[in-house]
Amino acid sequence: MKQETQATIHPLAQFAATLQWSDVPAPVQRRTEDLWVDWFGSVLAGCRARPVASITRFALSQGPAAGPSEVIGGSATTSPMMAALANAAAAHVAEQDDVHNGSVFHPAAVVFPPALAVAQAIGASGAQLMAACVAGYEVGIRVGEFLGRSHYKIFHTTATAGTLAAAAAVGRLLELTPAQMQHAFGSAGTQSAGLWEFLRTAADSKQLHTAHAASAGLMAAYLAKDGFTGAQDIFTGPQGLAAGMSSDANPAKLTDGIGTRWATAETSFKWHASCRHTHPAADALLQVMQQHGLQPADIAQVTCLVHQGAIDVLGPVVSPATVHQSKFSMGTVLALAARFGHAGLSEFDAQFLAPDTVALREKVRMELDAEVDAAYPQRWIGKVTVQTTDGRTLHGRVDEPKGDPGNTLTREEITAKALRLAAYGGAVSAAQAEAAVQRLWRVQEWPRTERLLG
Repeated sequence: MKQETQATIHPLAQFAATLQWSDVPAPVQRRTEDLWVDWFGSVLAGCRARPVASITRFALSQGPAAGPSEVIGGSATTSPMMAALANAAAAHVAEQDDVHNGSVFHPAAVVFPPALAVAQAIGASGAQLMAACVAGYEVGIRVGEFLGRSHYKIFHTTATAGTLAAAAAVGRLLELTPAQMQHAFGSAGTQSAGLWEFLRTAADSKQLHTAHAASAGLMAAYLAKDGFTGAQDIFTGPQGLAAGMSSDANPAKLTDGIGTRWATAETSFKWHASCRHTHPAADALLQVMQQHGLQPADIAQVTCLVHQGAIDVLGPVVSPATVHQSKFSMGTVLALAARFGHAGLSEFDAQFLAPDTVALREKVRMELDAEVDAAYPQRWIGKVTVQTTDGRTLHGRVDEPKGDPGNTLTREEITAKALRLAAYGGAVSAAQAEAAVQRLWRVQEWPRTERLLG
């Protein structure tokens, strides 16, 4: 194998390979812990969902039947790769996992599962685990930003950038050298995949996307540790990621403020149990209803003034046929928010096809707005125009939806959300969930990463 010099190593590989928990500022450490607990709730909410159960059965069938890594929500243990596969699928089905606005990327679902599985296998400390997860967040977010808006129109960024995020997190735990990390990036990038076409037919692919990204990134890191080589310019090479997957890629985004700008801390929490593109409009509609004392019956029409990305992703979902597909229907989300004050998991399950929901869904439309589109993806502005049945025209605007860094969740709200999600999933008792969440908050004190649930 050709020996690389320090000058040939990409700064992102250098950063990911050398990051220590002590390098991470205290506020960013606390935010990482917040994201960790939030992720756990999403896994427990989704671990019994039908598509997740299918992926988990596949993972366990591939073996081993017992191993060092935990499949969360049950009693099974297996290899790190198979545990990462199952837990990553579970994290992304309830649509409650975190999102980074600027990259339109869901880091938790593809970073925490492979990092936890490997940390359990090698006996890494909690601080080592968290440092690896920050490396994964920072790499994945920057790759998503680098690939740009044109990429997201066709590709599911969590699936594509997520493969590199997983490789960074696992590579840090395996103590890859910067040169090895660069090889891991090359192997991860060549496996990046995930297309939005599944939304048109309510297919299960979204869970496959995160499962594949987590496991493929893990494999890329382990292979690099063993001397396996990957493309040295997977980002901007003539046949690399930008060439194949983007028309507006910006290489400067890969190293933007690296080591000083902590993109991990920019990550948002989800309040509504739906695609994040629906949240700004849902919050703006709730604002109008609260300010003017409206009831759902008072609404004649809602026009959501949105960015193009929302139209690209949500536009194909006209008549949702499944609960999961309905979470990508702007009309359904706003109808549930209007009826119940929020669009939660239970509301989707019981009410997404209820006559009152469908009637209100049909009164909602999207319209491209120049201001909202220009601000996206750095800012996700919510603007709605509401026509009332008595002839009024009302306007709502939210500059930071609930869960954004400037309108974030408290630790009490994160704990309550995680326990609520655990109760919804039904895989563990309330006492088990409470004990696990309290332990997760102390992750940086762990001398060794063991099972999250006894």
